[in-house]
Amino acid sequence: MEQHRFGASGRQTSVVGQGTWYIERAERKAAVAALRKGLDLGMTHIDTAEMYGSGRAEEVVGEAIAGRRDEVFLVSKVLPNNASRRGTVAACEHSLKRLKTDHLDCYLLHWRGGEPLADTIAAFGELRKAGKIRSWGVSNFDVSDLEEALAVAGDGQIACNQVLYHLKERAIEHAVLPWCEAHGIAVVGYSPFGHDDFPPKQSAGGRVLEEIAAAHHATARQVALAFLVRRPSLLTIPKASSVEHAAENADAGSLRLSEADIAKIDAALPRGRSRVLPML
Repeated sequence: MEQHRFGASGRQTSVVGQGTWYIERAERKAAVAALRKGLDLGMTHIDTAEMYGSGRAEEVVGEAIAGRRDEVFLVSKVLPNNASRRGTVAACEHSLKRLKTDHLDCYLLHWRGGEPLADTIAAFGELRKAGKIRSWGVSNFDVSDLEEALAVAGDGQIACNQVLYHLKERAIEHAVLPWCEAHGIAVVGYSPFGHDDFPPKQSAGGRVLEEIAAAHHATARQVALAFLVRRPSLLTIPKASSVEHAAENADAGSLRLSEADIAKIDAALPRGRSRVLPML
């Protein structure tokens, strides 16, 4: 499993991690088994949030990592309506309880809300000083939001920006990705297979993915994941609700695409025009 630096955290973690959005809807035993299988195969970066299933996803993760906490780079998120200075601290403590751990490796503001960024960032500082988080970051931030966060926190503080990023949604490549790379901030892509719109085999993009997959003895989804982590700043967090799916995702972590492969995907599934960063 290839590893990339997780921005200002200074840590190296798996380029292909494990997302948990909607994981609480899967059968609990199967979801826990999938996460554990992912860990076995080197997907040590696990991402969750208090919003997911109103905390139930964090409980599933807590069960899955029991006895294996030291193996995991664990990330969770605070909801914007909880992101006051006092509320952020309280939300983190609730997440830690559900996850059955004493610290997070990174804690994110889930998206920009009404609370002043200065208050949320001050709370992150308190939590880090108390040892409850090791680093902090943001999610769904466009360049203007990132610039404001940088002005408040200073250089070398923001570990990551987690954003929607898949083959049919590459808007971040215009401005957000270059900005983050210039400031040493990791970019974590969520929903890497899209939402029921992965390129079908009969489409132009799908045919290119299948051709490249055949050449590498891989699957089209593994090729997509490899493309989405092709730069040192990039990581991705697909969800898996079965051990078989977890194994498929993990194998993408060692797949190396050639420059020709990347160029073919880029031509078949172009990034399109710059626009406001989507937020889910």
